[in-house]
Amino acid sequence: MRLRALLETEALGLRLLGGEDELDRTVRGVMTTDLRDPSRYLTGGELVLTGLAWRRNSADSEPFVRILASAGVAGLAAGEAELGDIPDDLVSACRRNRLPLFAVNEDVAFATITEYVVRQVSGERAGDLAAVVDRHRRLMTSGPAGGGPDVVLDLLTTDLDLRAWVLSPTGRQIAGAGEPLAPGVCAVLAGEHLAAVRTGRRGPHRISIQGITYSLFPIRGAGRGPGGPGARDVRETVLSDWLLAVEADAGDWPAERLDLLQGVTQLIAVERDRRDAARTVRRRLAQEVLELVQTGAAPAEIAARLRVAAPVLLPGLGTAPHWQVVVARVDWDGGDIPGGPVAQSLLEEILVDPSVSGPEPSDRIAVAHAGDEAIALVPLPALPGESGEEKGGPDSALHADELLSAVREPLQAGLDGDGRLTLGVSAAVHSAEGLRGALEEARHARRVAAARPGRVCAAGHHELASHVLLLPFVPDDVRRAFTARLLDPLRDYDRRHRAELIPTLEAFLDCDGSWTRCATRLHLHVNTLRYRVGRIEQLTGRDLSRLEDKLDFFLALRMS
Repeated sequence: MRLRALLETEALGLRLLGGEDELDRTVRGVMTTDLRDPSRYLTGGELVLTGLAWRRNSADSEPFVRILASAGVAGLAAGEAELGDIPDDLVSACRRNRLPLFAVNEDVAFATITEYVVRQVSGERAGDLAAVVDRHRRLMTSGPAGGGPDVVLDLLTTDLDLRAWVLSPTGRQIAGAGEPLAPGVCAVLAGEHLAAVRTGRRGPHRISIQGITYSLFPIRGAGRGPGGPGARDVRETVLSDWLLAVEADAGDWPAERLDLLQGVTQLIAVERDRRDAARTVRRRLAQEVLELVQTGAAPAEIAARLRVAAPVLLPGLGTAPHWQVVVARVDWDGGDIPGGPVAQSLLEEILVDPSVSGPEPSDRIAVAHAGDEAIALVPLPALPGESGEEKGGPDSALHADELLSAVREPLQAGLDGDGRLTLGVSAAVHSAEGLRGALEEARHARRVAAARPGRVCAAGHHELASHVLLLPFVPDDVRRAFTARLLDPLRDYDRRHRAELIPTLEAFLDCDGSWTRCATRLHLHVNTLRYRVGRIEQLTGRDLSRLEDKLDFFLALRMS
C-alpha cells in the first residue's frame, strides 16, 4: 500500500505535517516504538508509530529522525496524546531528512492504525504472491523447470512469512525453506497425512507436534488423486503423492489464502509430474533388462544392456561392478486394486536414503513392474579398496530391514488395515549371469516376508539359507497339528500349575541344552531345572537328549 492511502482513510485520524512529495512511498509493515534508537528492529518500508516518550528536549529529534531515514522507513506517525501538538523541532528534522510526518489524533489508538496497515499489506502481498505463483506455473508448464519446489517455498517464506516443506509419503524431505525438519517429525507428518487421506478427511489436515501446529496439503499431479481421470480409488495414489507441510494453523485462514496454497500445491505438482516423466527412461531400462533375464536371454546380451543402463543410473562413474535386485508387492484386501504401479512408485521412494533430501538421489533407481510385482535393478557404485583399486557389492549393498525401518510408521498409516507391503532383497551379484538367480532370490525372500504378520514386512537373502525359508511354506493345518501335538500338553499343564514349562523349554533350547547356563539364565537350581525338563519329556513322550526331538521342539516353538 502507499502512504497516500493512509490520509484517504478518515477512520485513522492522520494529519500530514510534512512530506507531501513522498506520499507514493510503499508501506511494507508497521512498528510502534519509543526507543531512542530502534534501528535494530527496522528492515525498511515500515510506518513507524511513536508516542514521543523518547524525546527529552529539542536536540533529540534530529538523531531520531536520521536513524529512521537511514533505515529506509516509509514514514513517521507521532501521537498527540503525550505532548498535545507535535514539536516544531520534530517537524523540521523530518523536513530536512525528507521523511513524511503524520500527526495521530489523541482519540485514535495506535492499534487501530496497526491493524489497518497489517490487513492491507497482507492482502496485497498475498495478491503479489498469487501473481508470482501464476507466472511460475505458466513457465513450468511451458518450458524447463525454473528452480523446482524450493523456489516456490522461498516465496512463501519471504512474502507470507510461512515456513513450508515438501515431503514424500514415506516422510523424506524433498524440498524446504529454512532449517530441515527432524526425521521423526517428517515421519509423523507423513503418517498423519496418509491416515487422513485414507479416512476421507477433507484437507488441509492439521496436527500439533511439540507445541507446533502444521497444516498438511496434498500435492496431486494431473490424473492422480481422487477424481483424476486415471484414478478410480484413493488407494491407487495414496502411497505415491507428495504433501506440503506448512508451519501454521490453516483452520482460520480466509478462503483467499487457502486458494493461494492450493495454487502452490498445483505448481509443485507440475514439477513432480516433470520428474516422474524423467523416470520413464530408467523404468524402460529396467523393463528391458527384466524381460531379457526372465526369457533366458544369453548373458552376453544382458551384459550389453547393463552397459547401456550403467551410465544412466551412475552418471560419470562408468559401469557398476555389482547389482542387486529388490522385489516389492502391495496387496489390498479384495484384490480389486492393481498393485504393480503402486508398488513401483513406492519402491522408487523406499530405495532412496531417507536422510538425503531432494529428489535427485532417485535418479539412480530403475524400477519396472510386472503384474502385481515391482522389481528394482539397483547398481552398487564402486568403492575404493585397500589396494587403491575400486570394488563394490557387499560393502555398499542394501539390507532389507534397513530399507523399511525409517518408513514403516507412515506406510502403516497409508495401508490403514486393508493393505500390505512385502519386500525381498537379493544378494549383490557381479555379472549378468547372476541376475536371474538374484531375481529368484529376491522373490523367495519376499514370499518369506509375506508369511510374516504385520502390514509392512521385509526379508533378505541371508534368511534363505536357514530353516526360516521353509517355515512360511508349511500349510496352516499342518502347522497347527504339529505344534498342538507337541506344545498343547505343556500349555495345559502351565495353566493348571503355573509351572512355566514353555519358558523353560525355550531357554533350554536357546542354551543348546546346557544345564548350567540354562539354570543360571532362569535363576533356578540345576535340580529344579532337571525336574522341569523331566516333566516336559513325560508329558510329550519326547527325549530332550536326542537331536531329533530337540529339533522338533525348536520348530514347533518357531511355528506357534
